[in-house]
Amino acid sequence: VSGLVELARFERPYQADLARLFIESYGLTAVVFDTENQGYSDGAIVGVRLMVLEEELEEARAALAEYGG
Repeated sequence: VSGLVELARFERPYQADLARLFIESYGLTAVVFDTENQGYSDGAIVGVRLMVLEEELEEARAALAEYGG
């Protein structure tokens, strides 16, 4: 069983969800983390993370490169 790794960060949860749906349309597993942590924390942008399975990372990167959102 592999773990989840970060594919990308987004400013807003809806942006991460749209990218997740796009990644999943390729038959890949994607999960959105940190939806409550969006915005600023101690002056730094935290972001909403889009996570994928480690063994699917390269394929997910290629799919995300085609994503125009």
